[in-house]
Amino acid sequence: MDHDTAPGTTGGLTVEEASRRLLELGPNRLPDPPRRGVALRVLDQLRDPMILLLLGAAALTAALHDLGNTAIIAMVVVFNTSVGVAQQVRAERAMSALRALTAPTARVERDGVVAEVASEHVVPGDLVHLTAGDVVPADGVLLEAVTLQVNQALVTGEALPVDLDEGDELVGGTSVTRGRASARILRTGADSGVGAIAQMMVRATTRPTPLQRRLTRLSRDLVAVISVLTCVVVASGLWQGRPLTEMLVVGLSLAVAAVPESLPAVVTIALALGARRMARHNAVIRSLPAVETLGSVTVVATDKTGTITEGTMLARHVWVPDGTWAVSGSGYDPRGHLTNAASSSPGLPAPVQRLLRDAALCNDARLVHEDPGWSVVGDPLEGALLVLAAKGGLDLDETRTAWRRTAEEPFDHTTLRMTTRHAGPDGSALTICKGAPEAVLDIVEPGPAVSVARGVAGAFADEGLRVIAVADAGSTDVGRALELVGLVAVGDPPRAHAALVVERLGAAGIRVVLVTGDHPGTASNIARAVGIEEEDVVARVRPEQKVEVVERLQRSGEVVAMIGDGVNDAPALRHADIGVAAGDGGSEVAKQAADLVLMDNDLSTVVAAVQEGRRIFANIRTFLTFALAGGLAEVAVMLLGPVIGLVLPLLPGQILWINLLTHGITGVAFGNEPSAPQDMSTPPRPASEAVLTARSWLLIAVAVLAMTAAAITVGALAPGSVEERRTSIFLTLGLAQLGVALALRAPGARRPFRSRHLELAVLVAALLQLGAVVVPPLQALLGTTVVEPSGLVPLALAAAVPGVLVRLVIGVLGWRRRA
Repeated sequence: MDHDTAPGTTGGLTVEEASRRLLELGPNRLPDPPRRGVALRVLDQLRDPMILLLLGAAALTAALHDLGNTAIIAMVVVFNTSVGVAQQVRAERAMSALRALTAPTARVERDGVVAEVASEHVVPGDLVHLTAGDVVPADGVLLEAVTLQVNQALVTGEALPVDLDEGDELVGGTSVTRGRASARILRTGADSGVGAIAQMMVRATTRPTPLQRRLTRLSRDLVAVISVLTCVVVASGLWQGRPLTEMLVVGLSLAVAAVPESLPAVVTIALALGARRMARHNAVIRSLPAVETLGSVTVVATDKTGTITEGTMLARHVWVPDGTWAVSGSGYDPRGHLTNAASSSPGLPAPVQRLLRDAALCNDARLVHEDPGWSVVGDPLEGALLVLAAKGGLDLDETRTAWRRTAEEPFDHTTLRMTTRHAGPDGSALTICKGAPEAVLDIVEPGPAVSVARGVAGAFADEGLRVIAVADAGSTDVGRALELVGLVAVGDPPRAHAALVVERLGAAGIRVVLVTGDHPGTASNIARAVGIEEEDVVARVRPEQKVEVVERLQRSGEVVAMIGDGVNDAPALRHADIGVAAGDGGSEVAKQAADLVLMDNDLSTVVAAVQEGRRIFANIRTFLTFALAGGLAEVAVMLLGPVIGLVLPLLPGQILWINLLTHGITGVAFGNEPSAPQDMSTPPRPASEAVLTARSWLLIAVAVLAMTAAAITVGALAPGSVEERRTSIFLTLGLAQLGVALALRAPGARRPFRSRHLELAVLVAALLQLGAVVVPPLQALLGTTVVEPSGLVPLALAAAVPGVLVRLVIGVLGWRRRA
């Protein structure tokens, strides 16, 4: 709803009226994302089909008064749930801290007095006063505008500021770069343009990630197969006349054996470890599955301004009649150099020094140094000229003091130039004119240099650069007395590592698409500079069109990552499979819409995230191969037990103990395995590819047959009572799974000694497995007995055979980590 002051009034609101509107309409801030309580977070974690199966098993064991097994199952469920909830809370706290870093203010007129108030207290109808450096607090209409220029990059994606006049609308979140203005506020908070986009982002649903879709499908299939198998076995036993209680225990044992109950915990921990590693790259993970999703992407769609480029104007070239100088440096940092390959003399020649002096004097911007770096107050183009002068060794304060400004003609939209007059230290006069080449070159003394300058300016413009012509005269008469000094080519340069990032993503089989609201020529030039193909450039797009680009790619089967920093990027960030926002200088709306926030805007973090995602998926796939092999081997042992005279070859508690050690301790270690060398030199996984491939199932089959044969053989040959034979099977099967874990790990990956987590986990699990048959409390809990030392040697040899066979099969087939 729009509000205005009473008819006929041109001033601001009264304090009383402003307070009433604030109470009625609410504060001028973006809608907060919905907060979920602990109960809802826990329910989210408990919806996994395998966790639901475990909860059912816990209920059954409790009904049968098997409190030991109930306690073990409950421990697994609590562990899985706690890890997931804790990571969600940590991510939200990190984003809350990020939002609290800035507390903008605005100058409003209340009761005839201009006062500074928090931006969130601005209401519709307020009269806001703006000067260079201010952020527009909300949507409004201009009542007065004096040489006003506004940077709308975060909203429209255009790198260059735009000029606005009285009657034009202002958009909240943009910033004033030059001039001054007063505006009547029309819309605030959720009613503003930015607020509407933010509200749409908050309400939007999140697409399941490729990993979530794969694991959900696998979980449902496993639960269905296990349920049918369990029912068949129980029904068969009842048909043979077995007691109901006994068959319920057998069925429960089969279900517990087949379910990789630690999978949710292993996946969550693998993702949490990935999020922790990404934090070292100054990236905040807002959603855990986002860590893996980047490893699945086939297309990276990226904004231009502030993402591929620095988002700051930088002088790239200087031309004077004597030659062209290249300018080095980054952003507004005055460190850099001017170089000319054809010049061997030290220092800059007089014509270049003259150009730098004029560029600094005919200039209203200010260069300031604040934590964490340099910034410009005023027009970014003029700021680029100041930085250029500083790189050339000019002392800005000293120069401006020596050449005192006596008069000026501000930049005019009609003439496209600005003129200033100065008095020198010796009383001499100096007139400087700068502006668009077509405006300045027409009023200078004609000559060969002017003709050359027109051609040079055209060549710079063809490169997507903004060209500024500078002329001066040693008198106060503006006209043909002006002499051309030179040209400065200014542009928003690509980030230092942008080309390398595009190259590395291409090597990983990932296509990069540039999607921007900027001019097609500018977009094409930037794309060429960083190595993006011309057909992958989409320019002059509105926010809703960016969403269309993302959805069109998704419909064609692509997994899309969107990178951006502006309000105009937020809808596309939300609709992409994963949204990546630039956190340093990026809009709050973009950060709310994103899954991953780059705190330092370093694009190389995206490459690290892709590698991390592929590493996580490969480790999850390896764990699943290992876990299913162990679980199916346990099922096979349970089914073949009666063949060797054991109706119940393993107790439910023994199965859970094996799984807790092998799937729990060892599974967590799998999540920390390093990347394989080939992870970033192979194409992305097809979206339709299952989490387990034919190769994975072959390895599972070999491991299951070998482990089952080893356990059944040991159980058949072991002397003693049922409990002693069951203990031998328990030991053999547990140790055999640990051997298979070592066999499945990827060869060739570099593992420093301090990163040998899997070996340590296997050692700890083996000791605990042995402890289960020698420690009295564990014996009582698990129903095991002591194994004589003489029987341990053949048992250990039998347990080693499956791991050796799996390793031999891997060697014969040739290792491909992602297969």
